[in-house]
Amino acid sequence: MDFEIQKITDYTLVKVLKERLDINNAPDLKSELVAVSAKGERNIILDISECEYCDSSGLSAILVANRLCEEALGTFVLTGLQRDVEQIIRISMLHTVLVITRTAEEAAGILYEKGKQTI
Repeated sequence: MDFEIQKITDYTLVKVLKERLDINNAPDLKSELVAVSAKGERNIILDISECEYCDSSGLSAILVANRLCEEALGTFVLTGLQRDVEQIIRISMLHTVLVITRTAEEAAGILYEKGKQTI
C-alpha cells in the first residue's frame, strides 16, 4: 500500500509511504483524497515526510487536495517536506498558496487553533 489514511476527530491524516510521489502513484493519491473529501472531510493533512522526490503529477495531487478542502471551506496542510521536494514546491511557487508545516503535529495544531476560532 502506498498510503496510510487515518481519521482523527477534526481532520484526516493521509501519509504517503513511498519515497516518490510521481506518475506511478499520484493518480491513486488523488483518488484517495477525493474519497476522503466525499465522506465529508473538510480538513486534510498530507504527510509526505517519506517522499524524497515529487514530480508534476505529485504536485497536481497536492493541489487537488488543497482545492477540495477550499471548496469544503476547510483547511489543507502539507507537511514533512524533504529538501528536494521543498525545492520543487518553492520553484513552482506553491509555498505561497499552501499551508506547510514541518511535522504532522504542527499541522494538527494549526487545525486545532482554526477550529477554536470558528466556534
